[in-house]
Amino acid sequence: MTGRLSPFNVVSLTLGFAFLYIPILILIVYSFNASRLVTVWGGFSTQWYFALLENEPLLDAAWVTLRVAFVTAIVATVLGTLAAVALTRYGRFRGRALFTGMVYAPMVMPEVITGLSLLLLFVAIDVDRGYWTVTAAHVTFSMCFVTVVVQARLVAFDRALEEAAMDLGATPLTTFFSVTLPVIAPAVIAGFLLAFTLSLDDLVIASFTSGPGATTLPMRIYSSVRLGVTPEINAASTILILLVTVGVIVAAIVTKRSVMMRQAG
Repeated sequence: MTGRLSPFNVVSLTLGFAFLYIPILILIVYSFNASRLVTVWGGFSTQWYFALLENEPLLDAAWVTLRVAFVTAIVATVLGTLAAVALTRYGRFRGRALFTGMVYAPMVMPEVITGLSLLLLFVAIDVDRGYWTVTAAHVTFSMCFVTVVVQARLVAFDRALEEAAMDLGATPLTTFFSVTLPVIAPAVIAGFLLAFTLSLDDLVIASFTSGPGATTLPMRIYSSVRLGVTPEINAASTILILLVTVGVIVAAIVTKRSVMMRQAG
């Protein structure tokens, strides 16, 4: 068996990637359109990117999105790392199957169901929807991805290093911060970036759990598109695509370096 792709596979992959990415490329190209008509090319211009700086609703939505994504990434990374440590270090404890299912359920749950469930929860406990409800919702679905990334690194971790540190008198907490955390740091960083990107890109769950003053950028873009696509929306979408792409690429690079270090060490 060789690693070369057959002509049929090459054509299939090319058509598949073209179907997925040509619409995005068209959107990016038309974000530099000088014409106000989005379907008529009027020459190259960056005026719509400068126009974004004067669009206060879009800037407010972008600021809300970045704050939600940053707090979400921090909380999801802490909780996801703790869950990964519990699943890796504590073997078969009572309720492990239930705990594992609860941690990974948001990964396979449809976003509509997750959003609706959280909406009913916030209504039931009489919590006003806003910035913190969106953040809590994003933490629930992004922490499971952090757990997967960190757990994969912990499984391959050489526990002899931890045992040596504790033999020298270090407490479990000191051992974790002095030995374990530096070794799994690439996976933790990759999980952080993944959670940040997922929060940045979410529309469905945020639509259920947001409230006045907590409109995210994807929600603002979606509501604007329903009234008609403008070059300004294309520019805002292009910036969002760029942020998500950078986050995914950096997370992939960090994860790949972590795997290479594990294989080398």
